[in-house]
Amino acid sequence: MNEKVRELLNDQINKEMYSAYLYLDMANFYNDKGLDGFSNWYEVQAKEEMDHAMMIYHYLHDNNQKVTLEAVGKPDKVYEELIDPLNAAYAHEQYVTELIHTIYGEAQKVNDFRTVQFLDWYVKEQGEEEKNASDLITKMELFGTDPRGLYLLDQELAARTYTETTLATMSL
Repeated sequence: MNEKVRELLNDQINKEMYSAYLYLDMANFYNDKGLDGFSNWYEVQAKEEMDHAMMIYHYLHDNNQKVTLEAVGKPDKVYEELIDPLNAAYAHEQYVTELIHTIYGEAQKVNDFRTVQFLDWYVKEQGEEEKNASDLITKMELFGTDPRGLYLLDQELAARTYTETTLATMSL
């Protein structure tokens, strides 16, 4: 494997772990506000980000590459309004999409077709992540200022369940 591609993938493990921390921080915010459904949504999101990190971790090991784990940064966002974490999550997903595209581009440059194929799932996943984050903003803007609407939205988000994603379960 090309060294730059390996380094980018290794760094992405840390970025995915940070994403999990960020989403747990958002879950904390909503938990403190009594919005258990929103909290659940971001707890599930955090677990998915951990899965994403572990899939890269295993991919590197499966390809005889060294993994170097770095410290995970502490989330530093301060949220005031209920919509603030939603906006931050959307911006964060756009950032992660850029990171995945960068790794994808590097793998393409060096004809690392195996890594390109591996990353195809992440490209698709990031499209879904951005859409979900954008949809949450839209729903909050439509219903979040009405207490009954906020209650129903919270109930909808409470219904989200976690399904583990692994290398074996990845599908395009």
